[in-house]
Amino acid sequence: MNVPLTRRRLLVQALVGAGLVAAPGLPHVLAAPALLVANVTQIYSVRVARIATPRSADEVGKALASWPGRVAVGGGRYSMGGQVAVDGGLHLDMRQMNQLVWLNALEQKVRVQAGMRWRDLQALIDPQGLAVTTMQSYANFTVGGAVSVNAHGRYVGNGPVGHSVRALQLVLADGKVVEVSRQQNASLFRAALGGYGAIGVITEVELDLVPNERMERVVQPVALENYPAFFRARVQGDPASLMHNADLMPPYFDEPVSVSWRRTDKALTEPARLVAEGQRYSLEQNMIWLMTEVPGAERLRKSVVHPLLNKAPAVVWRNHEASLDVAELEPRTRRMSTYVLQEYFVPPRHFVAFARGMATVLREHDVEALNVSIRHSPADADSLLPWAREEVFSFVLYHKQRTHERAQKVVGVWTRELIDLVLRCEGRYYLPYQLHATQQQFDRAYPEAKALRELKQRVDPRGVFSNELWAKYL
Repeated sequence: MNVPLTRRRLLVQALVGAGLVAAPGLPHVLAAPALLVANVTQIYSVRVARIATPRSADEVGKALASWPGRVAVGGGRYSMGGQVAVDGGLHLDMRQMNQLVWLNALEQKVRVQAGMRWRDLQALIDPQGLAVTTMQSYANFTVGGAVSVNAHGRYVGNGPVGHSVRALQLVLADGKVVEVSRQQNASLFRAALGGYGAIGVITEVELDLVPNERMERVVQPVALENYPAFFRARVQGDPASLMHNADLMPPYFDEPVSVSWRRTDKALTEPARLVAEGQRYSLEQNMIWLMTEVPGAERLRKSVVHPLLNKAPAVVWRNHEASLDVAELEPRTRRMSTYVLQEYFVPPRHFVAFARGMATVLREHDVEALNVSIRHSPADADSLLPWAREEVFSFVLYHKQRTHERAQKVVGVWTRELIDLVLRCEGRYYLPYQLHATQQQFDRAYPEAKALRELKQRVDPRGVFSNELWAKYL
């Protein structure tokens, strides 16, 4: 059947606007220009058809209305397996939506656009004597991105960032702008926390804040078997504890070094209130190279480098420790090899079994692991897709891998072994990283995905919102 001229013209104009065909007059369909959305690892880049940079919820709605295909949302692009883009789709780059909506210092709450970085928020609230309640250990991430992955940090007793979120503004697939919270549109609120953009675009985030305080660092080695009891008594049971992690170092990962930050009135050893931006971290980058390229260097780190870094007294502002720049973890280059995170959540009753099993897997596969950082979280009370369905210790693995395809397959083998291990230990793995898990592993780890699928069918029946994570598993 012939399409009427006026309708054909409208169709062509729509496709041109979407970037799917050439301008009118050319006799054949052309592919969209090659656009790659990369992430920090420089692997698993996703080829998209268009990138939009909205500055308001209204512009997000217009972008959705004008695009006929799938849409994915990205912020700082620190997720590592295509969670911020979908092949052939529209990528919403939220980093231009970075404005303060309002700040109520007296009531210790703030509302910002989702593309604002934590570091920019800190610059706004520090003069008011306030600090972020919960965020990642580094300040480069966007607030909306942190909410979308339901991130956490080293904060004692806080759990995921979702626990400090008061409300969200979402743009749904039909362009409707809605306010969601624990009291209003609660199902959408729960699905947005750790939902990786499955049901809508987070455009504004309202957060609880806390006072900025002085903290003193306390470092102590602990026997592996004693660590859960040590944490309960000396960290969780200490009302002055504000931040905590423990480091497990190669090659055996069996001697935790506890690093706690406690509330104090002592004199500052670091007068700066925030870590200055734009610093060079050549020394740290060279150290990372040394630890992974020089034989035996991992023992040097354990016996010399780590003790030296934590030896001097340290009293800092909470905001200073929370404003670290992820550039200090960056390698000199990612051309031949890259640095990647993984994370596993384990109930305390299985802490030792998982730690020893993980160490065995890493040694058997000669994994170039720089560090495993242990954190803690209470049960997640909010997210529809919780990584902490009960109290857990998290094991954050930072490792080096080559960038070629064969190396990626090798990493996939031992990653699936670690996922099997954590599932046997009644735990879960974290979703912002490389997509090595099988469908069966995902389903076992996150049975709540069934409820997410059902909700998505109601609010996004055409499947507008997707990314490489959800394209594979949801």
